[in-house]
Amino acid sequence: FASYDKFFLFGDSITQESYSQQWGFGFSAALQNAYIRRLDVVNRGLSGYNTRQALKVLPSIIPPPGQARIRFLVVFFGANDASVPWGDNKQHIPLDEYKDNLKNIITHPQVAAHNARIILVTPPPVNEHRFDPVNRLASDTKKYAEAACEVGQELGVSVVNLWKAFMERTGWEADKWKADEPIPGSLKLAENDALLELMWDAGLHFYPAGYEVLFQETIKLITEKWPDQLPENLPMILPLWSDPTAWEAWEKSTK
Repeated sequence: FASYDKFFLFGDSITQESYSQQWGFGFSAALQNAYIRRLDVVNRGLSGYNTRQALKVLPSIIPPPGQARIRFLVVFFGANDASVPWGDNKQHIPLDEYKDNLKNIITHPQVAAHNARIILVTPPPVNEHRFDPVNRLASDTKKYAEAACEVGQELGVSVVNLWKAFMERTGWEADKWKADEPIPGSLKLAENDALLELMWDAGLHFYPAGYEVLFQETIKLITEKWPDQLPENLPMILPLWSDPTAWEAWEKSTK
């Protein structure tokens, strides 16, 4: 059988919905299109999950290398962990535990067995104007994004700082921001047009524009860290229909 290594996506509802064609561009769909006939994109997004729940189910999610080989593992949690402690959704995870959970996911023996290229994605910003009641704060998601970056640095894992990528589109400038000032997405400021273009419903899930930023940032990271793993640099699984030399080699290998 033709064997495809996996581009494995492990996250919450933002990951789960990233194959959806309801709006148009989706992250998982775009990634699979880019790696078609080279890697299989596996979406294991679990709506509503925080890192505590993710860690519990990880043994049931990550297959042993003998069953499927994971070449890339995307870990994308934090949007739910960053919920306010008093929220009705009961998804909040304290910041220190969030960091520990990320470390335990990344270093889990079932993950380590694959020796995969790990990409840690920070939680994105939120738009408080779209929550009723507000159960996530813009200032808190900043802290959780920073915590994810810290985990990546500590473990030597590559990070897509999606919070920063989104915020750059709002016009927010980190070097000009003062700690006591509100940030885009906060109720203390007028609703930001860029966030409205990136996220829908409760100011959390992505429009196509948001997924496109995630896709671009992921490909950018692969270009910088693992250029040999870009789609155009990987061989196709099974010969091209028009390549007689490849067909001959493949037929010999299957005898």
